[in-house]
Amino acid sequence: MIYLISGGTHAGKTLWTQRLMEQRGWPYLSMDHVKMGLIRTGLCPLSPQSPDEEMTAFLWPVIREMIKTAVENGQNLIVEGCYLPFSWREDFPPEYLAQIRAVWLIFSRDYILNRFSDILAHAHDIERRLNDTCTREELLRDNGRLLAGCQAHACPYLLMEQHYPTSVLELEELLCSPHQCP
Repeated sequence: MIYLISGGTHAGKTLWTQRLMEQRGWPYLSMDHVKMGLIRTGLCPLSPQSPDEEMTAFLWPVIREMIKTAVENGQNLIVEGCYLPFSWREDFPPEYLAQIRAVWLIFSRDYILNRFSDILAHAHDIERRLNDTCTREELLRDNGRLLAGCQAHACPYLLMEQHYPTSVLELEELLCSPHQCP
Protein backbone atom coordinates (compact mmCIF):
# COMPACT_ATOMS: atom_id res chain seq x y z
CA MET A 1 0.00 0.00 0.00
CA ILE A 2 1.17 3.51 -0.80
CA TYR A 3 0.04 6.50 1.29
CA LEU A 4 0.41 9.97 -0.21
CA ILE A 5 0.19 12.79 2.34
CA SER A 6 0.07 16.30 0.95
CA GLY A 7 -0.96 19.76 2.06
CA GLY A 8 0.46 23.20 2.53
CA THR A 9 3.31 24.46 4.61
CA HIS A 10 3.03 23.90 8.37
CA ALA A 11 0.04 21.52 7.98
CA GLY A 12 1.80 18.64 9.72
CA LYS A 13 2.64 16.41 6.75
CA THR A 14 5.98 15.37 8.20
CA LEU A 15 4.53 14.92 11.69
CA TRP A 16 1.77 12.59 10.44
CA THR A 17 4.19 10.73 8.20
CA GLN A 18 6.52 10.19 11.16
CA ARG A 19 3.62 8.90 13.28
CA LEU A 20 2.41 6.57 10.52
CA MET A 21 5.95 5.31 9.97
CA GLU A 22 6.33 4.55 13.66
CA GLN A 23 2.92 2.85 13.89
CA ARG A 24 3.11 0.89 10.63
CA GLY A 25 6.84 0.36 10.36
CA TRP A 26 6.72 1.49 6.72
CA PRO A 27 9.46 3.56 5.09
CA TYR A 28 8.71 7.08 3.99
CA LEU A 29 9.88 9.36 1.26
CA SER A 30 10.00 13.12 1.70
CA MET A 31 9.43 15.10 -1.49
CA ASP A 32 11.42 17.94 0.10
CA HIS A 33 14.42 15.65 0.59
CA VAL A 34 14.24 14.54 -3.06
CA LYS A 35 13.88 18.19 -4.10
CA MET A 36 16.91 19.32 -2.14
CA GLY A 37 19.00 16.36 -3.32
CA LEU A 38 18.24 17.20 -6.94
CA ILE A 39 18.87 20.93 -6.38
CA ARG A 40 22.14 20.42 -4.48
CA THR A 41 23.51 18.03 -7.11
CA GLY A 42 22.64 20.45 -9.90
CA LEU A 43 20.21 18.00 -11.51
CA CYS A 44 17.31 20.39 -10.92
CA PRO A 45 17.41 23.80 -12.62
CA LEU A 46 15.09 25.26 -9.95
CA SER A 47 15.85 26.70 -6.53
CA PRO A 48 14.22 26.12 -3.12
CA GLN A 49 12.37 29.41 -3.67
CA SER A 50 10.87 28.37 -7.02
CA PRO A 51 7.07 28.40 -7.21
CA ASP A 52 5.35 25.20 -6.09
CA GLU A 53 3.80 24.74 -9.53
CA GLU A 54 7.22 24.67 -11.19
CA MET A 55 8.62 22.36 -8.53
CA THR A 56 5.63 20.01 -8.87
CA ALA A 57 6.09 19.84 -12.65
CA PHE A 58 9.75 18.93 -12.15
CA LEU A 59 9.45 16.58 -9.16
CA TRP A 60 6.20 14.72 -9.79
CA PRO A 61 7.48 12.60 -12.71
CA VAL A 62 10.36 11.36 -10.51
CA ILE A 63 8.13 10.71 -7.49
CA ARG A 64 5.47 9.08 -9.67
CA GLU A 65 7.96 6.56 -11.04
CA MET A 66 9.25 5.79 -7.54
CA ILE A 67 5.65 5.09 -6.49
CA LYS A 68 5.14 2.82 -9.50
CA THR A 69 8.30 0.91 -8.58
CA ALA A 70 7.09 0.42 -5.00
CA VAL A 71 3.69 -0.83 -6.24
CA GLU A 72 5.32 -3.20 -8.73
CA ASN A 73 7.56 -4.59 -5.99
CA GLY A 74 4.66 -5.02 -3.55
CA GLN A 75 6.24 -2.60 -1.10
CA ASN A 76 4.52 -0.30 1.38
CA LEU A 77 5.57 3.34 1.29
CA ILE A 78 4.50 6.68 2.72
CA VAL A 79 5.23 9.68 0.48
CA GLU A 80 4.82 13.16 1.91
CA GLY A 81 5.15 16.61 0.50
CA CYS A 82 3.37 19.55 -1.03
CA TYR A 83 4.23 18.66 -4.63
CA LEU A 84 1.41 16.17 -5.25
CA PRO A 85 -0.71 17.32 -8.21
CA PHE A 86 -4.48 17.19 -7.80
CA SER A 87 -4.58 15.16 -11.02
CA TRP A 88 -2.27 12.44 -9.65
CA ARG A 89 -4.80 9.66 -10.34
CA GLU A 90 -4.47 10.23 -14.10
CA ASP A 91 -0.88 8.97 -13.95
CA PHE A 92 -1.70 5.44 -12.78
CA PRO A 93 -3.67 2.56 -14.30
CA PRO A 94 -6.50 1.07 -12.19
CA GLU A 95 -4.41 -1.80 -10.85
CA TYR A 96 -1.91 0.70 -9.42
CA LEU A 97 -4.64 2.99 -8.05
CA ALA A 98 -5.98 0.06 -6.04
CA GLN A 99 -2.73 0.22 -4.04
CA ILE A 100 -2.52 4.00 -3.54
CA ARG A 101 -4.32 6.26 -1.06
CA ALA A 102 -3.93 10.04 -0.79
CA VAL A 103 -4.99 12.78 1.58
CA TRP A 104 -4.39 16.52 1.80
CA LEU A 105 -4.05 18.18 5.22
CA ILE A 106 -5.73 21.59 5.12
CA PHE A 107 -6.30 24.31 7.71
CA SER A 108 -9.65 26.09 7.56
CA ARG A 109 -9.70 29.87 7.35
CA ASP A 110 -11.00 30.13 10.94
CA TYR A 111 -8.35 27.76 12.23
CA ILE A 112 -5.61 29.91 10.70
CA LEU A 113 -7.14 33.16 11.97
CA ASN A 114 -7.71 31.84 15.49
CA ARG A 115 -4.65 29.61 15.93
CA PHE A 116 -1.88 31.10 13.86
CA SER A 117 0.47 31.30 16.85
CA ASP A 118 -0.21 27.61 17.63
CA ILE A 119 0.60 26.67 14.04
CA LEU A 120 3.94 28.48 14.25
CA ALA A 121 4.65 27.04 17.70
CA HIS A 122 4.57 23.52 16.23
CA ALA A 123 6.59 24.32 13.11
CA HIS A 124 9.67 22.60 14.56
CA ASP A 125 8.03 19.51 16.06
CA ILE A 126 9.75 17.16 13.60
CA GLU A 127 12.14 19.22 11.51
CA ARG A 128 14.24 22.31 12.01
CA ARG A 129 13.16 25.08 9.67
CA LEU A 130 16.15 27.28 8.96
CA ASN A 131 14.30 30.30 7.58
CA ASP A 132 10.69 30.11 8.68
CA THR A 133 9.04 33.19 7.23
CA CYS A 134 5.50 31.82 7.12
CA THR A 135 2.82 34.48 7.36
CA ARG A 136 -0.88 34.30 8.15
CA GLU A 137 -1.65 35.63 4.68
CA GLU A 138 0.48 32.93 3.04
CA LEU A 139 -1.34 30.21 5.01
CA LEU A 140 -4.75 31.66 4.17
CA ARG A 141 -3.94 31.88 0.47
CA ASP A 142 -2.26 28.45 0.25
CA ASN A 143 -4.90 26.55 2.24
CA GLY A 144 -7.71 28.24 0.31
CA ARG A 145 -6.07 27.16 -2.95
CA LEU A 146 -5.60 23.60 -1.68
CA LEU A 147 -9.19 23.30 -0.49
CA ALA A 148 -10.52 24.57 -3.83
CA GLY A 149 -8.21 22.20 -5.72
CA CYS A 150 -9.22 19.19 -3.65
CA GLN A 151 -12.89 19.99 -4.08
CA ALA A 152 -12.55 20.57 -7.83
CA HIS A 153 -10.66 17.29 -8.36
CA ALA A 154 -12.52 15.17 -5.77
CA CYS A 155 -9.33 14.64 -3.79
CA PRO A 156 -9.75 13.51 -0.18
CA TYR A 157 -8.73 15.99 2.47
CA LEU A 158 -8.74 16.44 6.21
CA LEU A 159 -9.98 19.95 6.99
CA MET A 160 -8.75 21.11 10.36
CA GLU A 161 -11.43 23.48 11.63
CA GLN A 162 -11.67 23.43 15.44
CA HIS A 163 -8.74 21.33 16.58
CA TYR A 164 -5.63 19.70 15.25
CA PRO A 165 -6.13 15.93 15.23
CA THR A 166 -3.98 14.00 17.65
CA SER A 167 -4.76 10.45 16.59
CA VAL A 168 -3.21 8.59 13.68
CA LEU A 169 -6.49 6.69 13.57
CA GLU A 170 -8.34 9.71 12.16
CA LEU A 171 -5.86 10.07 9.33
CA GLU A 172 -5.74 6.34 8.61
CA GLU A 173 -9.52 6.13 8.52
CA LEU A 174 -9.52 8.75 5.78
CA LEU A 175 -6.67 7.04 3.92
CA CYS A 176 -8.47 3.70 4.08
CA SER A 177 -12.01 4.91 3.37
CA PRO A 178 -14.00 3.54 0.42
CA HIS A 179 -14.12 6.88 -1.42
CA GLN A 180 -10.40 6.52 -2.04
CA CYS A 181 -10.94 3.74 -4.55
CA PRO A 182 -11.08 4.70 -8.22
